Amino acid sequence: MILVDDGATMAFGMAIAGHVERGDLITLSGDLGAGKTTLARGLLRGLGLQEEAPSPSFAILLPYQPPLLRLPVAHVDLYRIEDVGELEELGLEEARADGLLLVEWPEHAAGVPVLQDALALRLDIVDGGRRLTADVPAAWERRWPPR
Repeated sequence: MILVDDGATMAFGMAIAGHVERGDLITLSGDLGAGKTTLARGLLRGLGLQEEAPSPSFAILLPYQPPLLRLPVAHVDLYRIEDVGELEELGLEEARADGLLLVEWPEHAAGVPVLQDALALRLDIVDGGRRLTADVPAAWERRWPPR
């Protein structure tokens, strides 16, 4: 699927939000500037966030709770993670159990069990926008593609 600009990327994130369930994991991969955070912002907006969502690049994890959103979300950026042992401190298993775990740069924690069975989205910059590809787990088959 081609997302022609930031607006289309944001809109696609908003569409996904209508299908998110408690316990879901969505991962976002792609080069710097490919639109991961834009898609995440659309998803958060679709879940009810009215304010602009900051990038979690420096905080690593930004939690959101109702009533700001319809369910808890942990928005995580693993770009700066150098040792997967650091992930234990983040409480990702609890975050996923309580709501949605939304992870940018999941490849920095490859093989970590909590990141298994994700709706894995990849954004690549192409002429005319961004190409979005998805690895859709069984839990998402009835919900994919979002409409």
